[in-house]
Amino acid sequence: MAGSRILVVEDDPRLAATVERVLVAEDHDVEIAADGNEALRRARGRPFDLVVLDVMLPGLDGIAVCRRLRAAGSVPILLLTALGGTEERVRGLDSGADDYLVKPFAYEELLARVRALLRRTTPADHLRFGDLRLEPASRSAWRGEHAIDLTATEFDLLQHFLRHPRQVLSREQLIDAVWKGEAESDNVVAVYIGYLRHKLGEPRLLHTVRGAGYALHE
Repeated sequence: MAGSRILVVEDDPRLAATVERVLVAEDHDVEIAADGNEALRRARGRPFDLVVLDVMLPGLDGIAVCRRLRAAGSVPILLLTALGGTEERVRGLDSGADDYLVKPFAYEELLARVRALLRRTTPADHLRFGDLRLEPASRSAWRGEHAIDLTATEFDLLQHFLRHPRQVLSREQLIDAVWKGEAESDNVVAVYIGYLRHKLGEPRLLHTVRGAGYALHE
């Protein structure tokens, strides 16, 4: 799912940078950890939607990190391993990993496995961006674990941003989508953006792009 937060744990800086670039191109929010202890520190902060975890890490190896992540929660874990033997794969899956990928791998396969794991954990009728989640069927919204009370117009406006993450949306586009082309006043978009910013809290997700419109990004 676009907009998912992914932690990549890889001590090879060139591979880590390439994996990050590939995932960011799919509109994911990516953080990099170079070793197991750093990965655990980052995972204790804001929750991730997926962890891509190398087995061979300095210090605390990927198997130990996987066990600790699994003990702490249900985040999906994709193991990267240079060893493709049955014993290594079984060890990884027994440690709590959801899937594994043997190096060297094609980046198309990495993306396919990432999409499959995210589909398992994100309901099809939910929209996600970072820690923000909307459920259109029930018109419910959450940021992290906190429910957000939105009016009908606020929900429609936020939903439109979530369906177009990181895109700059003009005032006219938003009026067409949310108000069906009939603005209640000249500054109606700015007013409702203000309402949403207040209810969503910090860090800010809705940003003004001067002279162009507004965009949802971190």
